[in-house]
Amino acid sequence: MADIDLATAPDPLDHIVEAPLDSALSERYLVYALSTITARSLPDVRDGLKPVHRRLLWGMRLLRLDPTSAYKKCARVVGDVMGKYHPHGDQSIYDAMVRLAQPFALRYPLVDGQGNFGNIDGDNAAAMRYTEARLTAAANELMAGLDEGTVEFRPTYNGEEEEPEVFPGLFPNLLANGASGIAVGMATSIPPHNLAEIIDAATLLIDDPHLDDAALMGVFRGPDLPTGGVLVDPPASIAAAYRSGRGSFRVRARWTVQELGRGTWAAVVSEIPYGVQKGKLIEQIAALVDERKLPILAEVRDESDEAIRIVLEPRSRAVDPQLLMDSLFKLTDLEVRVPLNLNVLDAQRRPGVMSLKEALLAWAAFQVETLVRRAQHRAARIDERLELLAGYLTAYLNLDRVIAIIREEDEPKPVLAAEFALTDRQAEAILNMRLRSLRRLEEMQLRKERAGLEKERAELTKLLESPQRQRTRLKKDLAALRARYGPDTALGARRTTLEEAGPTREIPPEAWIEREPVTVILSQRGWIRAMRGHVPLGEAEAAKFKEGDGPLFAFHAHTTDKLLLATAGGRFYTLHADKLPGGRSFGEPVRLMVDLEGEAEIIALCKARPGAKLLLASTDGRGFVTNAGDALAETRKGKQVVNVKEGERLRVIREVPEGADSVAAIGENRKLVLFPLAEVPELTRGAGAPLQRYRDGGLSDAVALRFADGLSWTMGGASGRTRTEADLTAWRTARGAAGRMAPNGFPRDNRFG
Repeated sequence: MADIDLATAPDPLDHIVEAPLDSALSERYLVYALSTITARSLPDVRDGLKPVHRRLLWGMRLLRLDPTSAYKKCARVVGDVMGKYHPHGDQSIYDAMVRLAQPFALRYPLVDGQGNFGNIDGDNAAAMRYTEARLTAAANELMAGLDEGTVEFRPTYNGEEEEPEVFPGLFPNLLANGASGIAVGMATSIPPHNLAEIIDAATLLIDDPHLDDAALMGVFRGPDLPTGGVLVDPPASIAAAYRSGRGSFRVRARWTVQELGRGTWAAVVSEIPYGVQKGKLIEQIAALVDERKLPILAEVRDESDEAIRIVLEPRSRAVDPQLLMDSLFKLTDLEVRVPLNLNVLDAQRRPGVMSLKEALLAWAAFQVETLVRRAQHRAARIDERLELLAGYLTAYLNLDRVIAIIREEDEPKPVLAAEFALTDRQAEAILNMRLRSLRRLEEMQLRKERAGLEKERAELTKLLESPQRQRTRLKKDLAALRARYGPDTALGARRTTLEEAGPTREIPPEAWIEREPVTVILSQRGWIRAMRGHVPLGEAEAAKFKEGDGPLFAFHAHTTDKLLLATAGGRFYTLHADKLPGGRSFGEPVRLMVDLEGEAEIIALCKARPGAKLLLASTDGRGFVTNAGDALAETRKGKQVVNVKEGERLRVIREVPEGADSVAAIGENRKLVLFPLAEVPELTRGAGAPLQRYRDGGLSDAVALRFADGLSWTMGGASGRTRTEADLTAWRTARGAAGRMAPNGFPRDNRFG
């Protein structure tokens, strides 16, 4: 071979390949994407593990870190895994190991950690040189059968070791512990579930692979999260998510009301949603308090130790506990959506989204395959042992001749094989027998062992030949696993309960306002204020006003009330009682709060009671009934409710009392008319229908009342006496009539009071 001149030889790194950028990039990116999908980010449907987790558990198994053995440093485990199986960064391997040990991350932890492995507050784990670990019983269940020929092994990245392609154990890890990962163009997110429910659902499918989803969801109730909480979605929504393999679940914190005496209380949160860091959750709630975004909440305290205890104190004992929690569910991570995206690798390592039924069927098919391979492996070992036992028994039957051949022949092996028709393995085994094995007792034990193995071999043959026996055996094994992790065990008991609740309701802004009594005062010149407490109205009207000003309206309200301000032009504006200026000063011009038109005259200011109805009428005698809520305006510009003709004005704004059945209207001509309330149209906006007809003048006042109660008014003078006209039959007529003169003694101002 000719020597190569290194000085003149071309450098292979200088070789340039010309290719279109788009094709070169797509080819290389496709290779990277496939590698990420199949060898990094998506779990296998058979064991629910990604390669890093599988290699971690395999490395710990080879280090003999069984649940009963002593702990070993995590640095030792990470070093072995990184050097032999997983050529990635040590920190990423350790992070994966930490998650396998966190009881708030995995429903059934696969690593038993000793030391600081992080906490639900979001604190990181200690460095790997300080922590120790070993396997859990669940991990052993997952790896059971690795030495029994159940799965294929492949070379590691450097070809020096072997690793299993998948774990064969009966533990349904994919659904029991869930998984999450982001690949290229796809992702997976599977929440943890209850093992007993998984086994119950799988057992039903083993009996009937064509079982419908409704029957499956009868035993499979949804996620069972490590941190507990309450699943509030309706069953139909949960079933739809599992039917398609995609969806999400609304999970809320678990809370109770703790009575503190004297009517005070606090809400205590004992479980928070899955995946939420408690430290960040406390910060979220505290920010609402500091920024006064939730005024009904006074304080949040974290009194947690090993158990979670978050105490929420309301601003006052009058706050509704459910309202407080609904507000927090909407504004914080006390309610979250846990996603479901059952995107996994199937047995051929093809990615795809599976339904719950498809995932369980794929896992059950793999378990049947594992069962068959285990039986085949055991049958082969039995055949090998029976072969040796036949040779041993032949030696016992011809012991003297065997000894003679061994003593006399230079090469006894071929002689033994030829004379007694022995295989090479049998002859070799006879030659390797110890002298002490030549006892009569040993022969009896061999015959007993052969009988037992032949019986076991016959059972294995039946198992391998009968799919029905395979299914029965699998169900029996699943029942034994369920007994170890059943709902009556500490680890298997369901933690997440199902309590259907509606969507988080929209909390009205007034619900976040502390309810306090106020006395609202509006002056004749349009200055408004709110005095604290329900001050006697006589005192309120006697309060200080600017020179030349005086009271126009004064009434009692609460800070949670909305107020309706109406002008003579029929336009309505909305004021919030909690935003009115205090009563220590003269107040503020109402025009700074709403955009009143020009010199608009204010004719009414009243509370807008939810559900109340208002009787509205203008000076031309037209009117209608409207809902108080429909008169509320969203903006400062207000809302046109009554269409008033030119030259006319809105005159009447009165609340319709409960039980009212009639309307009384009186004109400036002192004629009174009474007609059924049902004849008055109910509108959200308009001019209305004629209530009373006039030859001259217009409407003076109108009121809704009960006909049976009659009509009452206050007499003039200092006596304060009230007079009642009990029989109103003379004034009863149809809507729109002219009416007749009011009863004797009716107020001269033609107002009902």
